[in-house]
Amino acid sequence: MRNRIIVYFLLLFIGASFIGGSVFTTYTEFVSEGILKERKEVLIPKGASLKQVALLLKKEGVISSPSIFLIGVRASGNAGQIKAGEYSFPAHSSPKMVMTILVSGETYIRRLVIPEGLTSEQIVELLDKAKGLKGVVTSIPLNGTLLPDTYHYSWGDTKEGLLLRMQRAMDRTLASLWEKRDKSVPLSDPKEAVILASIVEKEAGHHKEMPLIASAFINRLNKGMKLQSDPTALYAVTDGKYNLKRSLTYQDLKVKSPYNTYVITGLPRGAIANPGRKSLSAVLNPAKTNYIYFVADGTGGHSFAATYQEHQKNVAAWRVIQKKYRKKIKEEQEETSLEKAETQVKMNALGSNVTEVSE
Repeated sequence: MRNRIIVYFLLLFIGASFIGGSVFTTYTEFVSEGILKERKEVLIPKGASLKQVALLLKKEGVISSPSIFLIGVRASGNAGQIKAGEYSFPAHSSPKMVMTILVSGETYIRRLVIPEGLTSEQIVELLDKAKGLKGVVTSIPLNGTLLPDTYHYSWGDTKEGLLLRMQRAMDRTLASLWEKRDKSVPLSDPKEAVILASIVEKEAGHHKEMPLIASAFINRLNKGMKLQSDPTALYAVTDGKYNLKRSLTYQDLKVKSPYNTYVITGLPRGAIANPGRKSLSAVLNPAKTNYIYFVADGTGGHSFAATYQEHQKNVAAWRVIQKKYRKKIKEEQEETSLEKAETQVKMNALGSNVTEVSE
């Protein structure tokens, strides 16, 4: 094989003089460090000829000489072996290394992070923005059927195909967690687990408090109490289609909807988002507590209480924090307004001076 390649080079590199160099110089340029300064991804389209590929690599700054690349590839016997797709070329790749990468067919693997707590519609929006995915999503999956995670894909993969992978991942994860669930949890099937997990996902400030929030909701279900979760009221108001650019009002909490847990008893009709593994695990194996209530504590987390009296104390503490926060925001706004006013006065004065000089 080695001898054959040498023969190819000897035969084909005879033409090197036509591009201004010797056989030895041409071979040296083919195997030497390239001009690419940093790693770069390039899409090789289907049906492209070897010459078109060489010109594209030159245009993208991967190689300096299409002629050297063409001679080297042909001499190596790889003229018909280059595969279409998106490839990642390391910095300073030699033309020979570029050829090896293109012949290997090991295309560049992209990744897409799907955060926990998004609706299915929001996930589809991420797919629409993801570079390299093709196709159109004709039907938005139900909330709670897609597993948030990091997904890898290649250029040209379909959006529908990636959604199917998310659905299968959710099915596998849910089946595994359901098998290991706490049998005392009052959830009759995996669908109910997903519904409650979607609420916990939206309520939790961080992952470590999910089992505590789940325990409070489980305790409420066991007592026949309404869940009274703000995210469900928010979903009822917006139908999960947009962000409400204001705080919830008492009127919002009264909105009649099968999703508003301030109105209905028990779980909503369906999931309000797509929960992740941690929230699913939390509702199927919640912490053992007697908590019934929780309220924000000002640190991104929550304060929990077993009695209404304790809860009222926590609420009062939260209101003090809110008051201080609003006061701080107001002072910052007033300070900003004052700075703008002072700047405007200076600009006006400058404008007057300029006018006087020009006159």
